[in-house]
Amino acid sequence: MSVLTALDYAAVLVFALTGALAASRAQLDLIGFAFLASLTALGGGTVRDLLLDRNPVFWIADPMPLAIACAAAVLVFFTAHLLESRQRVLTWLDALALPIAVAAGVRAATETGQSVPIILIMGITTGCFGGLLRDIVANEVPLLIRTGKLYVTAALAGGGAAVIADALWPSEVLSLVACLMICFALRAGSLLFGWQLPIYKPRPPRG
Repeated sequence: MSVLTALDYAAVLVFALTGALAASRAQLDLIGFAFLASLTALGGGTVRDLLLDRNPVFWIADPMPLAIACAAAVLVFFTAHLLESRQRVLTWLDALALPIAVAAGVRAATETGQSVPIILIMGITTGCFGGLLRDIVANEVPLLIRTGKLYVTAALAGGGAAVIADALWPSEVLSLVACLMICFALRAGSLLFGWQLPIYKPRPPRG
């Protein structure tokens, strides 16, 4: 199993759990669970592969990610009621899935010989699009744009850390670890300690 395949599998599993938890909050049936889990789990990687012209798309070439997503949906369907706060679990699982998916996007773009800007964009795309689709379909304010929470910033920083590490000390493992650590640290810090970038504050017009 390649590193990219392992990253895709891991991201699919964790993102699928978040999609299924969103389905439980929306009180959907089992098919709805499977749909939302699959949409969340496969969305980012699908957009990435389409933009990079990787044919076929990863879950068509290997249906295992789809099976993983559906299995996660079934698991959550029968166990979600045991959780004290499904939204809190969803948020933290999403924070765990984000750096894994970003690393997968960075790796996919690197393997196809893309330039640094494209590598960073593919990391952000793979990390963010699945959760964005999940929240839109579930009629929730997307985690990606909630005020004062580092999300795209964390994805960009993780991708940047991977690129820098690979340039300074060429090593697949080192760049992967750098991406995972930086991305998760920023996302977790924003959730625990309120880390954020300055936000826009409207001012009255002059004169």
